[in-house]
Amino acid sequence: MILIAFSVAFFFAMNMGASGAAASMGVSYGSGAVNKKFIALVICGAGVFLGAVIGGGAVVETIGSRIVPADTITMHVAVIILASATISLGIANLIGIPLSTSEVTVGSVVGVGLAYQSLYVKSLMTVVLLWILIPIIAFLFTVIIGIMIRSIQNRYNAVLEGRWKKWLTVLLVLTGFFEAFSAGMNNVGNAIGPLVGAGMISSSFGTLIGGGFIALGAILFGGKVLETNGKRITKFSLLEGSAISGTGATLVTISSIFGIPVPLTQITTSAIIGIGTVKNGLSFLQKNIILQMVKVWVVSPVFSLVISYGMVKVLLDSDFYTLSVIGSVFIATAGSLSLIKTIRAEKRTIHEQGGI
Repeated sequence: MILIAFSVAFFFAMNMGASGAAASMGVSYGSGAVNKKFIALVICGAGVFLGAVIGGGAVVETIGSRIVPADTITMHVAVIILASATISLGIANLIGIPLSTSEVTVGSVVGVGLAYQSLYVKSLMTVVLLWILIPIIAFLFTVIIGIMIRSIQNRYNAVLEGRWKKWLTVLLVLTGFFEAFSAGMNNVGNAIGPLVGAGMISSSFGTLIGGGFIALGAILFGGKVLETNGKRITKFSLLEGSAISGTGATLVTISSIFGIPVPLTQITTSAIIGIGTVKNGLSFLQKNIILQMVKVWVVSPVFSLVISYGMVKVLLDSDFYTLSVIGSVFIATAGSLSLIKTIRAEKRTIHEQGGI
């Protein structure tokens, strides 16, 4: 059972690296600031790993003990949480619904809490409220920055395209690294939090190993996602791209410091919408983009909540060993399909968002 728990956790971490963390360098790669895909992925991997090791502990604690009591999360429960999250992502990718890993993980933990009737409602409400507020803040903040950038580009565009272009390129790469760093801080808790809550691994060692697997997933399997996300910023300048990456990274880092698991993709998308609205007018605020974000926000936690709740209710009164063997096969299958289908889901999302 211990082997199953760690295998699912690390496979989940690699999925996060492939589908989410790799996207953090999309701005730098798509703009040409980093021409080599492998180099972009290595920079991403380094940022993710350092973020997880240096600042991932607070989110790990939230997932492991602040949503439900730590004594609720046993080894078996940790497997259920991780399995529910992995299965949710696998099924969602098969049917083409992109889900947030942070929201899916929180939903899985909440499902367990409901099954045991043991839930820290105040902490949960704080997390949910911030899921709503932070993307809005990202949008408003980038609108303000976008207005400032537009003014600067109108006055000094020749300078920006000349001698300052090199430094703007460096700035864009640094903000991309910062975004990967923030992704590592926030995402490692999704994979490691349940194991730490169950007392199976220490937080410090867990973030080290978990960060390594997220980085590995980004480097080995993140290439297609990097290319797909790179297309989103072809309409933006180096300065605008830096604003998008920097805003998302800053908000996610602040959230991570306070132990709040947040959806990086939704925050970055909100930042893109903010810059795009200033640049292209209100027509950039397409309804399908907003509806897509709301759908992801609603479906992600509910989907995994139902699965984890059901698994707890079934496995509590069943032969756990037999079901765990069957379940592990199903989890591995779902996880593999998730990894394979991630690229297709990402491409479909970009298309539905009007090629942002």
